[in-house]
Amino acid sequence: MGVLRKAVILGLASSIQGLAMSVFLFPHFIPSGGAASVSVLLNYLLHIPFAVTLWVLNVCLLGAAAKWLGKDNALWTMFCVTVTSVVVDAVTPFITGAVSYVLVDLLIGSLLFGIGVGILFRMGASSGGMDILALIISKMKGFSPGKTLFIINGSVLLLTGIVVDFSIILYAIACQFIGTKMLDIIINLQIKGRLPRLGNY
Repeated sequence: MGVLRKAVILGLASSIQGLAMSVFLFPHFIPSGGAASVSVLLNYLLHIPFAVTLWVLNVCLLGAAAKWLGKDNALWTMFCVTVTSVVVDAVTPFITGAVSYVLVDLLIGSLLFGIGVGILFRMGASSGGMDILALIISKMKGFSPGKTLFIINGSVLLLTGIVVDFSIILYAIACQFIGTKMLDIIINLQIKGRLPRLGNY
């Protein structure tokens, strides 16, 4: 697959993920993953700024991605993280409130989030954060990427909920469950000549 075509597909997938977060999940304060929950937890307990935690986590995990998944994966992941961040920053100022009821937005946002991340995983990239750890474990142990990501994020979200606020975390765990189910569907979907599966996932 050509670099330009891969960049376009990954850019679209990252944009879908960014829209899912900024339009449907964030207006209800639903964390999108484990890295965000770790930053919430450390800010609550140790008053460490969110940005510092996220930056340290992503740097460490990108280093792990370069070692166990290859430099290409790390570079594409940086590209995807950048696109997602740009989309979130660009869209958020225009979002004045929730689109619908929390359960409706949760369902739509989780499905879109899972589609976006599923395409990234299938193309041999990720959206950063705990996604990288899930990819590494999946490649080394042969586990389902979706189930692996759900266990990692679900555990961190549960811990954060116990310490900080349990009600929002219940929605976040539901988001992870729906999103990771969709992720596995996308990865295992057979699309002739359109979206090749890269890597051992």
